[in-house]
Amino acid sequence: MIGFIISLIVGGLIGWFAGVILGTDIPGGKIGNIIAGFLGAAVGGWLLPHFGPEFGGFYIIPALVGTIVLILVVSFVLKLMHKR
Repeated sequence: MIGFIISLIVGGLIGWFAGVILGTDIPGGKIGNIIAGFLGAAVGGWLLPHFGPEFGGFYIIPALVGTIVLILVVSFVLKLMHKR
């Protein structure tokens, strides 16, 4: 149970930090940060498996890179949708 809570916190922090790096807000607030952190960790794990330090079940560097990529793609898609 405590591992799950730590994963939520780490996922949220990764999502928040990726938003800070990109200078954009992630839709959904804290829940959006957690979701972006988890999905970004999956993307990052696919791009850079087992790279860098691990904490809370996440490899920090791949999770951060994956979250940044995820936010950029989602932002691009949302801009395309708003142009129509």
